[in-house]
Amino acid sequence: MRTSLIIFLTFFCINLSSAQVTLEDDGLHFLVGAAISSGTYAFVYSKTQNKSKAFWYSFGLSSLAGLSKEVHDGYIISGKFDTSELISTMLGGLTASYTFNVFTGKRKKKKREELLASFN
Repeated sequence: MRTSLIIFLTFFCINLSSAQVTLEDDGLHFLVGAAISSGTYAFVYSKTQNKSKAFWYSFGLSSLAGLSKEVHDGYIISGKFDTSELISTMLGGLTASYTFNVFTGKRKKKKREELLASFN
């Protein structure tokens, strides 16, 4: 969890250092990264019940999607690799993954504790 926080703060500082230009396209990249990450987290967690795997797979897939899109744009279409769009996509994925990671599994733990308390 400490690593996740360090990664988040690093990306946040890098994103602020790009002359603080906020483009509408970067916001869309953030939302797409969050959407990919949310779907992946829900799918992986439902299959494995492992928060760590779900976090890393969802963050990794959103980062891979952002990287592949920028490679496609940069080397095939326009010849310009836009790092701010890549960082926005990764930051959206990190935000969604971290949020899901924090709030996943708390209800089951509470129900389990209530069930154990009722037997004692």
